[in-house]
Amino acid sequence: MTPRPLCPLESIPDGGARGFEPMPGLPDGLVVVRRGGAVLAYANACPHLGIALEILPDRFLDPRGRHIVCATHGALFRVGDGVCVAGPCAGEALEAVPARVEAGTVIVG
Repeated sequence: MTPRPLCPLESIPDGGARGFEPMPGLPDGLVVVRRGGAVLAYANACPHLGIALEILPDRFLDPRGRHIVCATHGALFRVGDGVCVAGPCAGEALEAVPARVEAGTVIVG
């Protein structure tokens, strides 16, 4: 995937997450989690069933913001590395997508 601008950093709430539609080079959409001035991005597909993680738009995180949650079956993924720590896909991981922030813009790829 060629690096490309995705959105302004400020469009993702600090401590929150936002979903994005599929783009060339990535068959699934993206989930981007913001932690201050840094971001982490993953393909929006549960490794258990390959389905989107959220049921409602941008609802990816547990109430404490510590885990990404698959809304279909409740699997929990660590935000920092995407590894599933609970659920039917324990030990598997979300597909990480390179992401960074440059001049206030989220760049993926």
